[in-house]
Amino acid sequence: MVAAQVDGPPRPDELTLLYRGPLASCDYDCPYCPFAKRRDDPGRLRADRVALGRFAGWVGAQDFPISVLFTPWGEGLVRSWYRGAMIELSHRPHVRRVAIQTNLSGRLRWVAEADLDTLALWATYHPGQVTHERFLGKCRELLAHGVRFSVGVVGLPDHAEPARRLRAELPDEVYLWINAAEGHVYTDEEAAGWAAIDPLFGYSRTPHRSLGLPCRTGQSVVSVDGEGTVRRCHFVERPIGNLYDGSALRALRPRPCPLPVCDCHIGYVHLEPLDLYRVFAGGVLERIPAGTTH
Repeated sequence: MVAAQVDGPPRPDELTLLYRGPLASCDYDCPYCPFAKRRDDPGRLRADRVALGRFAGWVGAQDFPISVLFTPWGEGLVRSWYRGAMIELSHRPHVRRVAIQTNLSGRLRWVAEADLDTLALWATYHPGQVTHERFLGKCRELLAHGVRFSVGVVGLPDHAEPARRLRAELPDEVYLWINAAEGHVYTDEEAAGWAAIDPLFGYSRTPHRSLGLPCRTGQSVVSVDGEGTVRRCHFVERPIGNLYDGSALRALRPRPCPLPVCDCHIGYVHLEPLDLYRVFAGGVLERIPAGTTH
């Protein structure tokens, strides 16, 4: 819902922003990721820093409830400007949640400067890129700081044992999710094995038919790039406006999904018929089910 406003663009009742700037570099070399070990040149890094600063400034200047999920192609938390933006936005009274997808490869001392009632992390464990002991140590550091976070693994066959081991050694209150590997078809037996680790794996196992279905994207959830171009989500290319000139806020309205299927959690979690806002109540952006403390 968008409330009327006398001057300037409409003022939404609330808005969730999925931000993805120019950054595409990562320190990992995952074979299932097209951006593995990519290096951004200094010019691209400067552009990303400027774009993120502009975005964080816009969010900070608003007076309506906003939630932010950073979904960089690369690893953001090894860059000081992402850590700074997370800290800054976490202290804004109108920012309900600020979260980021991360591999936890960077130092974590910065979280002590953030408002932990607002900050959250969506962490992914990549076996083969980091030792079990190092990743588990990072999780324990987050627990010691009191940070809300979920942990996940891509559901490839050689990740099954590392995932089971991680599940056994993490506290029960830390949700460990499993993402279906792109293009992989799971037998019922395989799916049952993953569901033993993540009881919600069924939502990820197969793509969801979405064409024509009601979805919150384009109304209360939008995707924003480094130029401020706003799309309904990361998976629909057509822009609906720009964040900075007010056109995107004026364009917010209910929109049925135009795509045949949706197969990514950051997309289908917003599909209304799936009712995942109830399943993940209080933790939609950081992928934490309702009733889970971390």
